[in-house]
Amino acid sequence: MQKVIVKRYTKESAKCSNLSCGSNLGFVDIELGESVLDLGCGRGNETIEAARLAGQNGRAVGLDITPAMIFQARAQANHAGIRNVDFIHGDIENLPFEDMTFHAVISNCVINHARSKKAAYKEIHRVLKPGGRFVISDAVTKDPLPDSVKNDPQAWADCFGGAVTEKEYLDSIQDAGFEKVTLLHRREYIKNGYDFISLTILARK
Repeated sequence: MQKVIVKRYTKESAKCSNLSCGSNLGFVDIELGESVLDLGCGRGNETIEAARLAGQNGRAVGLDITPAMIFQARAQANHAGIRNVDFIHGDIENLPFEDMTFHAVISNCVINHARSKKAAYKEIHRVLKPGGRFVISDAVTKDPLPDSVKNDPQAWADCFGGAVTEKEYLDSIQDAGFEKVTLLHRREYIKNGYDFISLTILARK
């Protein structure tokens, strides 16, 4: 699955399309001096803006599984002259950071790529400081997808095959240790003939 995902986003790295479910910077309320992690940072646009909002004493880190995206993100940061930002190649189910590193985590339409949503959210919980929060947008389904879709690597790469039901997704967040979970936005739509839902979620550690 992972190879197909990387292949898709390597191609997308050279384009200007917006691959996210929507910006979360307006919801996360980054304060000066905070450390922010952007999961699935892509070309780094939101990570760079998060670094600006965090100020010189703050820091933003973008993580992506696609080396080509990391290359593009670093180039953008250098061009913009942003120094308090880093971009790291890594896996959302095994984050390369120490415990309690970040004040906030943001992500757009990325956790659905994880084989285990619970594992990804456990990692988010681990790297957040006490009282830290995440704001994440993602795609879920009303009903379970058939095995033919779930077992299709290309469907996973297309932000489709890895989607789980809304209940399963929210249960994964709570099972990871988050207790204060707030639904900020919910939109229903049809994708490839299936009932999908776009969620934007806020939770605190």
